[in-house]
Amino acid sequence: MGREFLEVFEEWASTYDEAVTGHDPQYRDVFEGYDTILKEVAQLAEGTVMEFGVGTGNLTEKVLAKGLPVIGVEPSDPMRELAKEKLPQLDLYEGDFLEFPLPSKPVNTIISTYAFHHLTKAEKNKAVAKFYSLLANGGRVVFADTVYENEQAEQQIKQEAHELGYHDLLEDLNREYYPQLEEIRELFEQNGFHFEAKQRNKFVWLFVAEKFEEE
Repeated sequence: MGREFLEVFEEWASTYDEAVTGHDPQYRDVFEGYDTILKEVAQLAEGTVMEFGVGTGNLTEKVLAKGLPVIGVEPSDPMRELAKEKLPQLDLYEGDFLEFPLPSKPVNTIISTYAFHHLTKAEKNKAVAKFYSLLANGGRVVFADTVYENEQAEQQIKQEAHELGYHDLLEDLNREYYPQLEEIRELFEQNGFHFEAKQRNKFVWLFVAEKFEEE
């Protein structure tokens, strides 16, 4: 899962919390409303929570504050160290969306922010199938990530980045695996989920995929 991007995470770890507050103009629109987005994801979490791509623990902190148990998974050593410094009580494991320690109890909510785009389409499909197996009946996936509404939106966003001279952002958009909305919807629906999505800023969509009750 996106382990080819680990070097990027490790270079970014020490400045990530600064980036999400809008200090870098290239990523200001990506992280617009960052704290509000995290709060909304945390609000939708219920029961035992599993978080993929914990990063520095910003979302995790909000879920733990609700009194919910969190099982955290993060592939980057520096990110895990920062998260453990911030949240020493967190159950945090090395792993990613496809390879991770199986939890010992049923999971009610799977959460992640700004991470699912590291997977190719084939990897996303494998991950979603794993989510279905992990979740208890009626469980849900709650993600927030960069998603293009459609092909036109994708081309417009890339063109604007080019015109503004946002070369780092444009390189990022071309290098990683940001999906279009219908692609994500199909992945979840084909794997047995009911899917809903809402746009939260120019780049980020929040989506909730609920596991159908098994007979």
